Parts: sequence; C-alpha cells; structure tokens
Amino acid sequence: MSVFVDLNLSYTADNNRLRALIETAAHLGFSTVAINYVFEPTTKKKQEIPAPKPISALIDHLPIVQGRSRPITVLNRLTVVMSDSSHFRPNAAEYRGFDLLAVYPTTEKLFHSACMLLDIDIIVISVTEKLPFFFKRAPVNGAVDRGVVFEVCYSAAIRDSTMRRYTIANALSLMETCKGKSVILSSAAEKALELRGPYDVINLGRLFGLSDADAKEALSSTCRSVLLHAETRKTASGIVYTRRSCQEDSPQPDLCDAPAAKRPHLAE
Repeated sequence: MSVFVDLNLSYTADNNRLRALIETAAHLGFSTVAINYVFEPTTKKKQEIPAPKPISALIDHLPIVQGRSRPITVLNRLTVVMSDSSHFRPNAAEYRGFDLLAVYPTTEKLFHSACMLLDIDIIVISVTEKLPFFFKRAPVNGAVDRGVVFEVCYSAAIRDSTMRRYTIANALSLMETCKGKSVILSSAAEKALELRGPYDVINLGRLFGLSDADAKEALSSTCRSVLLHAETRKTASGIVYTRRSCQEDSPQPDLCDAPAAKRPHLAE
C-alpha cells in the first residue's frame, strides 16, 4: 500500500481552519503533510522571515491516518518568493527552523539559479499566471541531478477556470522538459474543501501530462525522496555552520580540526 504525502498545506493564522486541513488530509489517507509558510520579501523594507509554530500549538491531538494505525506526520516548510536574487539568503539562520525549503522563482534567470545553485529542496512552478519564460532542458536536468524537485499545485485549478488553464499549460510545459520525473503534486490548499484524495490527485496528474506511474510517484516515492534530501541538506548545512562558527569564534581555531570530544564548547 502506498504512503501518500502532501507537502503544501497553506499556513493560516486561523487555527480552526488549519486543524480542519490536517484532519481532512488524514481522513483522505495522507500520511504526511507540510504546513507551508510563504515569505515574499520586498525591496521597500526589511521583513522578518516567519518562525514556524510548534505543531502542538496548532493541534492538540494528531488525527489517525485513514487505513493506518498511526497519526499523521506534520512538518513545517518555508517557501521564499524570489523576484530578486537577494531575496534568498543562503546562510539565514531562520531557514534551519523549517523541515523543508522551497523557492518560487518569478524570472528565467532566478529559475536557472534555483535549479543550478541554491541549496533548496523544492522549486515551485507558477499555476496562477502564464509563465514568462520557457523551461530549458539544461537547468531542469541540473535540478534533477542535484535532487531538487519541481512542485505543481492543483488547488488554484479548483478555484478559478482561468487559473485552471494556466495550471494545465504550465504543467504540460514542465512535463515536456522533465519527462515527468522529479515532480511532486501538492494541494496548496487554504481550506479543507480544496483538498482531494490521493487517487483523485493522480487523475489530475494525468491531466497535467504525467503517466499513471509518474503521477503516483509524485504523491509518494518522489515526496519521500524530498524528505530525505531535506534531511541531508540540513545535516550538511549544520556541519558547515558549526565549523564556520568555530573558526570565527574560537580563540584556538586549530581545535576545529580536532575530534568533537576535544571541542567541548562545540558539543554544547
């Protein structure tokens, strides 16, 4: 039996609505979901990256997944909307508070950078407007090689007929380039009524240009690969960050090359 995942439930300050999203996802058979915090920087003023709320503060008891005997897993995700290269801060300490890190590039140059350079897990594809650029095989393959996936969200297609056309057109353009690989399907649902069951989403995936097998993977195995990639990224970032802190702060930088047991100030 497949384990289904939705890595994009839109965060809302309304706890009742958020609880309804999580409970509905569990009822529909999703074993893991991610609460998505969207950060859209502007050039006018400095903005603070949102801090994720503890899951225990959002919902008292996690609901049991339908057809399984264990509760749903709830993760936190940050999506940075990029309209300028400075909007993504590679070494931002705030990023480490999230389980998943995604970017939504708005130009071809930023899309290329996201595919080839940025230390992220997910690249969000626009579904609310016509893409201002064409997907090119080189950056898309570069992202695939680095373990970064592309996300297509379906809730906009439910809300509005115009957005439905954009969603299908942009998704088909992506699938033509990536051949349906390294793609995840998410809801980006803002309310429970916008969520669909896993097999309904698989049918939507066929409309987006995915085969049955690829659509199923986009809700299961590819999502699990994203979670593994995120764990590896966070671990590697933590090692780099710790080493940098040691070199900058320690009065004896040579201790950075010593075993951890001989660096008690780092082990704390």
